[in-house]
Amino acid sequence: MRPEGIEWTAPQRAEGEDRPPAQLRRIIALFRPYTGRLGLVGLLVAASAVVSVTTPFLLRAVLDTAIPQGRTGLLSLLALGMIAAAVVNSIFNVLQTLISTTVGQRVMHDLRTAVYSHLQRMSLAFFTRTRTGEVQSRIANDIGGMQSTVTSTATSLVSNLTAVVATVVAMVALDWRLTLVSLALLPLFVWISRRVGSERKRITSQKQKQLALMSSAVQESLSVSGILLGRTMGRSDSLSREFTQQSDELADLQIRSSMAGRWRMSTIGIVMAAMPAAIYWAAGLASAGGAPIVSIGTLVAFVSLQQGLFRPTVSLLSTGVDVQTSLALFQRIFEYLDLPVEISEAARPVRLDHIRGDVTFENVEFRYQGDQAEPTLTGIDLKIPAGSSLAVVGETGSGKTTLSYLVPRLYDVTGGRVTIDGTDVRELSFASLADATGVVSQETYLFHASVADNLRFAKPEATDAELVAAAEAAQIHAMIAALPEGYDTVVGERGYRFSGGEKQRLAIARTILRNPPVLILDEATSALDNQTELAVQQAIDALAAGRTTITIAHRLSTVRHADQIAVLDHGRVAELGTHDELLALDGRYAALLRRADQRGLVKPEPEPEPEPESQAASGRSL
Repeated sequence: MRPEGIEWTAPQRAEGEDRPPAQLRRIIALFRPYTGRLGLVGLLVAASAVVSVTTPFLLRAVLDTAIPQGRTGLLSLLALGMIAAAVVNSIFNVLQTLISTTVGQRVMHDLRTAVYSHLQRMSLAFFTRTRTGEVQSRIANDIGGMQSTVTSTATSLVSNLTAVVATVVAMVALDWRLTLVSLALLPLFVWISRRVGSERKRITSQKQKQLALMSSAVQESLSVSGILLGRTMGRSDSLSREFTQQSDELADLQIRSSMAGRWRMSTIGIVMAAMPAAIYWAAGLASAGGAPIVSIGTLVAFVSLQQGLFRPTVSLLSTGVDVQTSLALFQRIFEYLDLPVEISEAARPVRLDHIRGDVTFENVEFRYQGDQAEPTLTGIDLKIPAGSSLAVVGETGSGKTTLSYLVPRLYDVTGGRVTIDGTDVRELSFASLADATGVVSQETYLFHASVADNLRFAKPEATDAELVAAAEAAQIHAMIAALPEGYDTVVGERGYRFSGGEKQRLAIARTILRNPPVLILDEATSALDNQTELAVQQAIDALAAGRTTITIAHRLSTVRHADQIAVLDHGRVAELGTHDELLALDGRYAALLRRADQRGLVKPEPEPEPEPESQAASGRSL
């Protein structure tokens, strides 16, 4: 659904920054806030390992002492000890699972919120070049994919490592010669597991990229806009075929990921399972020429320990594979966390307590990131006194919308400066800047929530009376009140239950509710019919009284009463003056007006209707 070539690329990283040791250090840092809980888990793991290795020693005492000597009292005590060891070990396992899962989920929460908060600080430019599905996939699929690693792998690693160490020590205590036989192939097993882990890491990276592509396809093609476009263009079947192909590729990657190194790991399991037979065989050969080198009880206890060693050893090797696989997921998350914040708050931000609304552009230049061509804006000098209005007109692509986005810092200037009340907007606190400016853009965005919730997004503490006042000013209250559920009506996905004009008026009402001293209207009446446009324009005129208003005009009928009109041409201010002054100049503005008149885009001004009593109050009083 999206043109090719508009893709996000990972930021450049310092040499060695994404190597496993560096990544492991960053992963370990995620767990530092929970050191105390992890220490308790370590104690439980150590205690569990010690309890586990006592059972074979109790078994040796049963076979070598209690049963041969007929000591039933000792036998009963040893049996109770083995039962008690199993009970205590189970309790320890439940407690360590509870704590480790809690820690893991908190780390997952920290990662999700860190990525989301970081993305909230990114500039508008990042989201214009990044597919929405890609962003969603990083938060949902990548962080979700590492859940088992974060919640259980760390504990499993410590638990299995402790169990292996404790078991090996116990085996050495029983017989060091048999221990050497048991561990002879361990280095080979470690090497095999590392090879398998590297292979799975590579496949996992490919799999997550494919998941991101699928998420983007679903988000774009199954949205309301995507469905409308697909059906009206007759592309529904082709979109289904494309999704089927992407899903098929993902299924292949899932199979490859599951089967990567499976035969090699199975070989390790077979060898480990066959080791008891090898131990019996070795002990039998050593004892064939004379007295046995170990007692029957010691041999059985040793084999019991060795079988106990099998599970944690295989699990430890598998954990190593899982860790390497998860490094691919962590790398994708760290890529987002490492994205530079292009628009940041000043170290000592300025807070404006009383905002008048003087806006000034001083020799402003702007160039989009990576654009080596001519700057989008250059040499812009404009002064908009508080309470006055500026209309910006020009051909498509002349930089009108870009100019308006520099005031609320959706983009930062690359030269010169933009000021509000004499203070560079880059020095203002984000809170002051948000209080100072209100934007109604061409594309109205409404959440899938009630009308009231959408309006209160601008002012969460707004009362019902304030909602009604804002809606009346935007000429939308009567329509809302006529709905069966009134202000509790759910607007639908992106507001598709409402017409374009109704959505635009809701957006205007939302901005009115914020009561900003500086208004930026990017052709806020573009989606309205003639009658509604007049009503909304009257509401905007009332609202604009006492405010600084910057109107980006595509239809010149909306600008003739502006205090100033700036004509942009290839990113420069070509003409500046009032409607009458620019007409008398007979330059670009006059040419634009004649062209619009020929196409019927300039409508005669209708006689204004009497203002309803509900709108008698001025805009700033809302």
